[in-house]
Amino acid sequence: MITSHKVEGRKIRHLRIRRTVRGTPQRPRLTVFRSLNHIYAQIIDDASGRTLVAVDSRAPEFQQKMKTGGNVTAAKLVGELLAQRARAHGVSAVVFDRGGYQYHGRVKALADAARAGGLTF
Repeated sequence: MITSHKVEGRKIRHLRIRRTVRGTPQRPRLTVFRSLNHIYAQIIDDASGRTLVAVDSRAPEFQQKMKTGGNVTAAKLVGELLAQRARAHGVSAVVFDRGGYQYHGRVKALADAARAGGLTF
């Protein structure tokens, strides 16, 4: 399968998910994006259009602990950092947006680490 077809399929799935998944001020949306070398997570309030918390595998506190950001252990660390920052901003409950990716591997590891860190979804 050609890579561009994979990306187009993910975008279509993400749009289909976004029709139903909305972040509110009480329960903002936790969205995930993964690339080959990094993983990114944001908590977004869709009502006001603001990003409340953002963590990725390029962050300085991540780089102090790990070198690479494209594996499951890196996703776990990003999930833990996201949960810490979310609690610091007063966010405890979110709606999970997997971004059109299958819920396994790095996406599942990030979600499980965020749950273990205190986020509920």
